[in-house]
Amino acid sequence: MGERSIIPTRIAKAWADLPLTRKGLVVVIVPLVILIGSLLTLYRASYIEARAEDDVRRAFAIQRDIYQVHALLAEAASGVRGYLLTGEERFLDPYEKADRDLPATLGRLDVAIEDRGVREAYEVFLTQADRKRAGLDDLLERARTQRSEAGLSDATRALLAANKDVLDDLRRQIDVIQELEGALLDARRERVERVRDQYLLQTAVSAVIGALGSLAAVVLFSTGIVRRVHQLEENAERLQRGAPLAAFPPATDEIGTLATKLDRASALLRAREQDLRESEERFRLVVEEVRDYGIFVLTPEGKVATWNTGAQRIKGWQADEIIGEHFSIFYPEETRAFLPAHMLARATEQGSAEDEGWRVRKDGTRFWANVIITALRDEDGVLRGFAKVTRDITERKQSEEALEEAREQAIAANLAKSEFLSRTSHELRTPMSAILGFTQVLELDSEELPESHKRAVTQISKAARHLLSLINDLLDISSIEAGGSDVALEATPLDEVLSEAHGLSAPIVKTAGLNFTLTPLGRGQTVLCDRRRTVQVILNLVTNAAKYNVDGSFISLSATEEDGRAVISVSDDGPGIAQADLPRLFTPFDRLGRDRRKGAEGSGLGLALSKRLVESMDGTISVETEEGEGATFSFTLPLAEEPQPTTVREGVADELSS
Repeated sequence: MGERSIIPTRIAKAWADLPLTRKGLVVVIVPLVILIGSLLTLYRASYIEARAEDDVRRAFAIQRDIYQVHALLAEAASGVRGYLLTGEERFLDPYEKADRDLPATLGRLDVAIEDRGVREAYEVFLTQADRKRAGLDDLLERARTQRSEAGLSDATRALLAANKDVLDDLRRQIDVIQELEGALLDARRERVERVRDQYLLQTAVSAVIGALGSLAAVVLFSTGIVRRVHQLEENAERLQRGAPLAAFPPATDEIGTLATKLDRASALLRAREQDLRESEERFRLVVEEVRDYGIFVLTPEGKVATWNTGAQRIKGWQADEIIGEHFSIFYPEETRAFLPAHMLARATEQGSAEDEGWRVRKDGTRFWANVIITALRDEDGVLRGFAKVTRDITERKQSEEALEEAREQAIAANLAKSEFLSRTSHELRTPMSAILGFTQVLELDSEELPESHKRAVTQISKAARHLLSLINDLLDISSIEAGGSDVALEATPLDEVLSEAHGLSAPIVKTAGLNFTLTPLGRGQTVLCDRRRTVQVILNLVTNAAKYNVDGSFISLSATEEDGRAVISVSDDGPGIAQADLPRLFTPFDRLGRDRRKGAEGSGLGLALSKRLVESMDGTISVETEEGEGATFSFTLPLAEEPQPTTVREGVADELSS
């Protein structure tokens, strides 16, 4: 029993694993082989039946031809007797006919007779027929030679009698042959009937075999292809509905492979659907739980379709109160008529639209909102609705307004400060000029003054000049901050500016006990600058270097050209500047390094004023330093379009050669 169940299972498994091409060949070949076998069987039956019928027809033909031989010989004998009795030639027509037709008839009989017994009787018959023909020939010859004699001779009568006996023997032999042929005919008829019965049976068997073969082909086709295709179709419908797939018989043919891939695709889709559902659920929970943003969906007509906790908190409506309402309800009266439609039109055309403005809560209070509306389209580009995100930024709006107000107040305070400094500086300048004037008068009569008074006058003059310098710096920086700096840009020879600044600052450097070098550009370039302000910047930088370079040995002033701009640098080998102090370097009134040089004079405005003057001439200022290794201050000025030859102003040649 185990082997019987295993073999069909193996056959079914082998059939299921067979490729569709071979299955198709089997389905086509099986009925075709059965049909060909049935046709061959039918052909063989038909052939046997035809042979049997041919045998029957041949038996009838043999009987007919034997009777025809007998009839021809009998008519020939009758004609010869008539010719013997009358002597008329017309009686010889049957004889001539027999002489003419007998060879052909006997030839057919010789071919047709196949049975051995009939053949032996036929040989006797043939001998008797030859004797009969020979006897007739003798009678005819004798009749022609004895035509003149009256009556028939005894010899002729004896020949006639012998011929009659031969004809009688021939008739008896014919009866023998007919009897034999009759027996053969009956046997052949019985054989024909038997063959017909066999033919009918074979036809029925062939029909049954053909029907069974067709049924087997249909079963093979159904079990191997159609039924499994229907199962695939059902699984495809299940896949479309998202339902689990039905179990599919294992197979490695094309349908089995397709079923396996479909099953894998189903598992992958279910996994992705599960991930998507979980992602959508997480997104829904996130959206619903977001409190700082109102996130909801609008229909293409602008009606609210969803509502989250943030929207409820910001706007005040519950979900059942607002869903189905047009979102224009959130806009104040002055913008409700046009702004909602405009926002939807922009989002439809551009994909999204953003706006900030006043919106209305359920209780009628207003809040400043940031709104983003995004068009939602399907894979075919058809508009399905809008996603709307609303954020309450009223506090930020208020903070911005407060900051703007504070900025305006700071600007106003700064302008007031600048105006105060400018007015104060001007007010201080008048008495300071008087102090300096009287000091100069006292200095003219210093020879007549006591030594203590001389020292006092010197201190007054020094303090007055320092205070005047401070007042001038205050006026300059307040003027720049107020936008009223008197900077006049013109094409100026760069080396002349360097020589002038070098000559003016050389005494300061010399007093500090430092070497002072000048490296001009030497190419005749001109820069677009305010000459006086440029010299002032260089003086500030050199003075600053000389003031703090207490342990170094030199200060250098040089110029280079980079990217179409002149770079003017002041370098020293002093203590440098700490990295922490660099952000404060150009801050007004912030004096760095006071702990290292407590006796150094200054207001803390030099570098700040220099930065503003350089920027007002379309330049930039920077510093490169490392603590303990000196510092290099550099500022840039734009080169003039047409360079002019270097000309040294009168009184500056000595400074260039020093």
